[in-house]
Amino acid sequence: MAVQSALAGLLGCCFALGCGQFKPAPVTHYVYVTAKQQNLRDRVAAVSNRTGLVTNGEKLMVLDHARHWLKVQTPKGEIGWIEEKAVATDEQAEAFSKLKADHTKDQTVASGVVRDEVYMHLTPGRDAEHFFLLEEGAKLQLLRRATLEKASSTPGAPRAQKAIPQAEGTNAAKKPAAAPATNSTAPAASVAAAIEKGKAAASPAAAPPPVMEDWWLARDANGDTGWLYARMVDVDAPDALTRYAEGQKFVGAYVLTTVHDEEAPGDVKDVPVFLALMAPYKAGLPYDYDQVRVFTWSVKMHRYETGFREKNIEGYLPVQVTKMKDPGGKSVTAQTELPAFTYHVLSADSPPVVPDPVTGEIKPGKTIAKTYRLEGNTLKRIGAGVGALTTEVEAHPAVEEKKDKKGKKK
Repeated sequence: MAVQSALAGLLGCCFALGCGQFKPAPVTHYVYVTAKQQNLRDRVAAVSNRTGLVTNGEKLMVLDHARHWLKVQTPKGEIGWIEEKAVATDEQAEAFSKLKADHTKDQTVASGVVRDEVYMHLTPGRDAEHFFLLEEGAKLQLLRRATLEKASSTPGAPRAQKAIPQAEGTNAAKKPAAAPATNSTAPAASVAAAIEKGKAAASPAAAPPPVMEDWWLARDANGDTGWLYARMVDVDAPDALTRYAEGQKFVGAYVLTTVHDEEAPGDVKDVPVFLALMAPYKAGLPYDYDQVRVFTWSVKMHRYETGFREKNIEGYLPVQVTKMKDPGGKSVTAQTELPAFTYHVLSADSPPVVPDPVTGEIKPGKTIAKTYRLEGNTLKRIGAGVGALTTEVEAHPAVEEKKDKKGKKK
C-alpha cells in the first residue's frame, strides 16, 4: 500500500507539472502608427524623455496600457509610451487590408497626383478611420468617385477640447474639471429673444443648400487602397492640355495614339493624341464629367487642335480606350484597326441620379454607349446600328435651347 501511495503521489506531481505546460500563451497585440511621425516617451508625464521615433505605418507591439496611452516596442527594440490617437488597431489594419483585397482587380479610371499630404480613409468622409499618410507628389491610380454631404457643424460653436491624459499622482490628474460659468442675472426676456432668434435661423426656408464633398477611391504605388478627399488630388493631365481647360477640371486624360512631327517643339517628336474628360469645379455633381474632347496634333501648324468635342452631357466613368475596326464599313481603312474609345452618357429615359447619402456611391440608370474611332484627325462614330443609336435621347445637365432649321436659336 505504501508503494502504491508513493506511485500515486508521483503520478499526481507529474500530471500537475505536465498540465502547467499547456497553459495558453499570452496574446500579443499590435498597433500601427497613423501619425506622420511620433516620439516615444519614457513615461506618461508632462515632462518626459524621448526613447525613440516611429513613422506612419510602422507596426508596434503593445506591452502595457494606461489611460489613453500605450507602452509599445518597435521592431528595433525601442520601448516607450505613445498616445492611442496616434495609432490604429489590428482591426483597423485588417479593414484596410480587406478594402485593398476587394478592389485589387478594379479598373483604373484615371491617374492622379497628391497635391499635399493626405490620409487614406476607410470610407468616404473626413471623420472616417484613416491609416496611410501619402506624401505630396505621390502617384495614384484612381478607381472610383463618391460624393457626400460634408459633416455638419454648428457655426460659431466652440470645438470640444480633447482631454490629454496625465500620469497618476500629478496635479493635473487630481484637479477636478471646472464647472461652466453661468450668468444667473441674465434677464428672462433676453433668453426668450435668443431662443426665438435661433428658431428663425433654423427655419427650413433660411437653410442653405448642403455643402458636398467629392472623394476618390485610390491605389498608391505600394498597392495600399483607401478613400482620399478629392480636393487633395489632381488628375494627371499634361501641361500642354491645361491651357485649354477653359475653367474646367480634368477628370481623365488618355493617350489614343501618337503622331510623329520632326518640327514639334521640345524634345518629344512622337506627340500623343489625347482623349480628355472634363467637368466643372463643383462637388456633388450626379455625374463624373460633362464634356468629352479629343486633342489631335496638327503636323502643319505644330500644335494641338480640337478634333472632337461633345458638351452638356452626363457622363460616367470608366471609358474604354482600344483599337477596333469599323463594323459598318467595307473599305481597307474600315477593316484596319485604329484607335477608338467608348464612353457612357445618361439616357433621358433614366430617372434622376441621386448619390447614396451614406456611401456617396453614384449609380446611373439607363446609359447610352457611344463609340468613336480616330481616322487620321477625324473622329467617326461606329457600332452596329449607328443610325438607330443616334436617335436615342440623352440627358443634359443644362437645358439646351432649341434651334430652327437654319441652326439659329429660337
